[in-house]
Amino acid sequence: MLLRLRRHPPIILPGKIAGLLVIVITILIAFSGCTPATATVPAAIHIQIIADGDTRQIEVPPGSSVQFALDAANISLSELDRIDPQSFSILAEGDTIRVTRVREEFEIQESTVPFERQTVRNESLPEGQTVLIQAGSNGSQQTTYRILYENDIEVSRTIFKMDTLVEAQPEILMVGVQAPFSPAQIPGRLVYLTGGNAWLMEETTGNRRPLVTTGDLDGRILRLSPDASWLLFTRKAAQSSSDINTLWAINLDQDNARPLSLKVKNVVHFADWIPNSGLTIIFSTVEPRPASPGWQANNDLNKLSFGSGGTIIRQEKILDASSGGIYGWWGTTYAWSPDGKLLAYARPDGIGLVNLEKKTLEPLIEIIPYQTGSDWAWVPGLGWSKDHAILYTTLHAPMSGLTNNEASPLFNLEAILPEGDGNPLPLVIQSGMFAYPQPSPVDGQGNFQVAYLQSVFKDQSETSNYRIMLMDQDGSNQHEVFPAQGSPGIQPQELIWSPKPMEDALWLAVIYQNNLYLVNTTNNQSQQITGDGLITMVDWR
Repeated sequence: MLLRLRRHPPIILPGKIAGLLVIVITILIAFSGCTPATATVPAAIHIQIIADGDTRQIEVPPGSSVQFALDAANISLSELDRIDPQSFSILAEGDTIRVTRVREEFEIQESTVPFERQTVRNESLPEGQTVLIQAGSNGSQQTTYRILYENDIEVSRTIFKMDTLVEAQPEILMVGVQAPFSPAQIPGRLVYLTGGNAWLMEETTGNRRPLVTTGDLDGRILRLSPDASWLLFTRKAAQSSSDINTLWAINLDQDNARPLSLKVKNVVHFADWIPNSGLTIIFSTVEPRPASPGWQANNDLNKLSFGSGGTIIRQEKILDASSGGIYGWWGTTYAWSPDGKLLAYARPDGIGLVNLEKKTLEPLIEIIPYQTGSDWAWVPGLGWSKDHAILYTTLHAPMSGLTNNEASPLFNLEAILPEGDGNPLPLVIQSGMFAYPQPSPVDGQGNFQVAYLQSVFKDQSETSNYRIMLMDQDGSNQHEVFPAQGSPGIQPQELIWSPKPMEDALWLAVIYQNNLYLVNTTNNQSQQITGDGLITMVDWR
């Protein structure tokens, strides 16, 4: 059979399709000729490390941190060493790591603390005459320095701490000044604080002798014992201490007696002798604080007995520390009745008695606390009659129209009968907040008077000066005693009665314009006793 092949005619594509095909083929040929190059990652990067006086070249994987490089080079760091760049930084080719070796040393040096020179003016010496009261002696202190080295080169030296090894003792020189004041005979013993030193007057105001001349008595406590044979006082704590002060006592009957430390600290508001109990005291303490006023009151009460040589015989807690009521952070004060049978307390929100047997507080009256708006709190003064039947004090009174009675500017002097119905008896209206009433010794008929302070500006008694007033025990016969009319008033203070009459009259010891005055309460005459302008506290028994 004859097969015949049939020729197919050529396929002719339309023009557009043919052009498109040419483009596709061209692109495929182009791609087939462009084989991509393979990316090459370096196996390591080169860095250098400068440490310990050497420079090291090392290789680390890309993306390594500074700490990785240090570990790879076996370089360890101490706590103070520094590195640049920081340990978490990522390194790049050619980077440099610098290690700075840092160390510290402590150096102790002892140095001398020169003593200070103090001059005390005294009218009992002829003008121009000088007497060395206390020889000065240098102290010593130990200073610890922190020295910082970088790569064995000292870069800083700072004080790390300072310790006092021996306190410097100031040189105290007494200088005589002209004394225009005639000496006056006085009963008992009168002690006063001048320039941080305690002095004693005895028999006459011209007979004066120094008791404590360290210059550091702070005026918180200055109390004669009931028989006037001992003095209780506080001294500032050492500068290196965080305490406020310390409590001391000195025997006034012993020549050249040395002060005795009672191992008590931080006494701000109260410390006193217990009547008829020999060398036994009670005191209250605070806790020092950096914030104003500088303490947090404990509102406690403690009893301490000591021997004539300063040995602590017995110490007893009467009242535990407490909050002390409203504004109790400031503190509580106390006052013995003259016979030592009753102990009154006063705090910003109340007055009462301390039950010494049960060791509890027995409130007598609540007080409207005074809102000072500052870093202090008002506590009323207390004054016992000699028969302990009446307690004189100052009470805060409400003012009509005020929504907040704590802001009232009204204060009245009133009497409280501890064995009465508990209702106070108003005696002086608007006496001022710092009246500080003090009953006098009784006369032959058993009568007495009450000295108190009256604010010059009754509605501004917080900042006002005051005048000394006198009244009978029932509040009658109120009259002004000191200073003279037209003279500036006195600063608030506790008034001190003479223990016995002088020239057939009872006198008051008063600090006026920083000098000591004695005021005759019968004829209102006064006598200036000192002129150095440094008196800050007084007691008289």
